[in-house]
Amino acid sequence: MEKDLKQLYHIRRSTGYNSDFASFRSLVSYQAQLELLDKTGVLSPSSSFVDLRTKARQDDENRRHSSPDHLDPEFIQRAIRKAQESLKGPKPPKPFAPTLDQLRLLQLNKDEAIEERIRPKHKPLPASLPPKEEAEVDALLRKRGVISKCEREQVSHEDISRLLPCQWLNDEVINFYGQLILTRAVGSKENPGAKAAGGGRNKPLNAHYFSTFFWSKLKGQGYQKARLAKWTKKIDIFSKDVILIPVNHNNAHWTAAAINFRKKRIESYDSMGMDRGSVFKLLRQYLDEEHRDKKKKPFDFTGWQDYLLPETPQQENGYDCGVFTCQFLEALSRGEEDFPFSQANMPYLRRKMIWEIGHAKLREDP
Repeated sequence: MEKDLKQLYHIRRSTGYNSDFASFRSLVSYQAQLELLDKTGVLSPSSSFVDLRTKARQDDENRRHSSPDHLDPEFIQRAIRKAQESLKGPKPPKPFAPTLDQLRLLQLNKDEAIEERIRPKHKPLPASLPPKEEAEVDALLRKRGVISKCEREQVSHEDISRLLPCQWLNDEVINFYGQLILTRAVGSKENPGAKAAGGGRNKPLNAHYFSTFFWSKLKGQGYQKARLAKWTKKIDIFSKDVILIPVNHNNAHWTAAAINFRKKRIESYDSMGMDRGSVFKLLRQYLDEEHRDKKKKPFDFTGWQDYLLPETPQQENGYDCGVFTCQFLEALSRGEEDFPFSQANMPYLRRKMIWEIGHAKLREDP
């Protein structure tokens, strides 16, 4: 099986995978685990990754990140066949003489590519924080007890340690980060969503954030039994630009979802690229029931679409899903249409998130 895994690794390397073999092993194990959970539903939807933390005290800590039990030979063989199929590209097209319109389009594409190199839409992320902030991050990691508070959210040293490399994020970290996004949105009501010039960052939208417990209640109990109408007694979600929702799948994977009122879209962003049809279905049901409760009539879905971004950044290991999710939500809160980060940026983004949580504010720079 080890030989097959290395064969799969080399195939994936030839198609753009950039991480090391240990990360690849954890990724394949994670993919197999998620596939098994999707098929069998062995684990019921959970409101939290906290129980994973509790279990980790009883079992081997690393078992959560890379579980050999899921690396069965059949799964690896299927993955090899799929990877090999992807290498079999279509036959070369027959030579053709381009039309004038095609030549113009080709030149336009070249001009746009040159413009992107000269003035990129997104500045590349740095490799590290400035030295002063890096020292502050190290100091935060040495602290004990409660590290930071924001509104009703707080994180302890145990929670913030989950932003060290190779760790899954828990509810406390994700909800604290969501509160930072919400606090920034509330404080930026003037000129929300303004486009930035010169590759800068967009201004925050009029956004609302639902905690990690929203999805578990919606999926586990439904709108009525979970009494989700009470969640919005003081806000009108239909007046917002976007509703941001972290989604916990089978207590094993984090993804981001959004109800985008500006674009008339139900959106799902998954760093593992899995089918998330249930997200679209349940959020449509939620929108309709919330509209019936607050507006006393069905929600009008005319013009609405279920949206997946084809170029959603993908993780290359079995533990960075929570960081991807937080960064998806932060970018969506500013109306971004794509994401300027990849797996290579995760070490920097983990350190950046520690600084932001420790100071209870989001950084203005990327």
